[in-house]
This record gives sequence, structure tokens and C-alpha cells, in this order.
Amino acid sequence: MRLRLADRPLEDGYLYFDRYVHQEPAEARDSAAPVVHKDAQVHDSILGPWTRVGARTSFSEVSMGAYSYIVNDASANYAEIGKFCSIARDARLNPGNHPTWKAALHHFTYRTRSYELGPEDDHDFFEWRRSHTVTLGHDVWIGHGATVLPGVSIGTGSVVGAGAVVSKDVPPFTIVGGVPSKPIRERFPKAVQDGLLAVSWWDWSHERLADAIDDFRDLDADAFVEKYA
Repeated sequence: MRLRLADRPLEDGYLYFDRYVHQEPAEARDSAAPVVHKDAQVHDSILGPWTRVGARTSFSEVSMGAYSYIVNDASANYAEIGKFCSIARDARLNPGNHPTWKAALHHFTYRTRSYELGPEDDHDFFEWRRSHTVTLGHDVWIGHGATVLPGVSIGTGSVVGAGAVVSKDVPPFTIVGGVPSKPIRERFPKAVQDGLLAVSWWDWSHERLADAIDDFRDLDADAFVEKYA
């Protein structure tokens, strides 16, 4: 199977993983390098600096931006994850999909080789899956056990409640929950949302983040925007 992300240009500090195989480091590890648990599976994926992938989590054709993390027993397929995203245990991003318009739902029709029913798998089916990418903006929080269905985009600063099933796009800075998910409220007034997008702190350097750490801790979003806009 052709590797889809192998030829994508990498930003500084980003690493490409054909297929992750755990090895104990022979020397001191770069503290900013991605950390992948020894029991995780990462295939044809790109991880940014300061990222973390938890135990028994699987990635396939995923790009995850700097500082984002996904904890244990989660999965992501065909996904673009921004920076500083927080993805909880048992979350599912772009879980397996089936051809509801065809006579058979079962994957023998597209994983044909596994069942010795033909010489080739159905490559068109997998291209259809790839065409429904899940996209997360920056600083998105995906709650415990939430599912984001194929083709959904979740805006920067949004929150998906625990156990939610997200079937429609979520605007920036919006909290959603339920099955299927529905908007609960916006996190901030529009002026503060626009201010945060203009500040774009998620694009700051590591050094600038360190300089501003007290303001991240002590200021609410309105005061933060007033200071840095």
C-alpha cells in the first residue's frame, strides 16, 4: 500500500513515521521530540514537537501538530490535527466507515485479499475513506469517549463533550455535546474569539510561550486578548 504522507514536507521538529517500532534510546532523547508509547501503533503519520501518543492508541495517515496529545485507547485515521489539541481516552477520530449504498456492508468486498476472494483490495473504497478527512483546528479538546465522524471539521478552541458523537462541523470556540452532538454554547463573545484568532498564540515560539506562561495562568481570555492583541 502506498504511503500517503511520506513525501509531505516537514516543518522543523516534525517527524514522519512509516511504522512506529519502539526502541529504547541509545542516548539522551531530545526533550521536544514526539513521544509514542511502546504499545501504540503509528503508521504513515507525522507528529510535531512536544506531541504525545498514549498506550494502545492507533494512528493511520494522521498529521498531528506541535504540543498536541492523545492519551490511551484512542484511534485516529485520515485526520489532520492542529497544534495544542487535547484528545482524551477512548476518543475516535474518523472511525471505520462502510458502504451503505451497496448490497453488502461487510468489508470482504474491499478487503478482498484477506478472504481470498480476489487478487486486489478495492482501492477506490479506501480513496473514498481518505476523501472524508477529519480536521481539528488548534487548541481543541476532545472529551473522553467522544467520536468524530468522517468528514467533520472542528474549529479552533472548540470543546467536544465526553461521549459525544459529532456528525456536523463545529465552529471555532464552540462547546458541543450529546448524540448526535448539538451546540451547547460559545466559550467567549465574538470579539474575544476574533481577538484570540488574531493573536494566534498557538503559532508562538517555545520561548515566547515560556515568557507568557504567567499570563496564560493568571488572565482570563478577555484580558489576555487585551494585552496581546
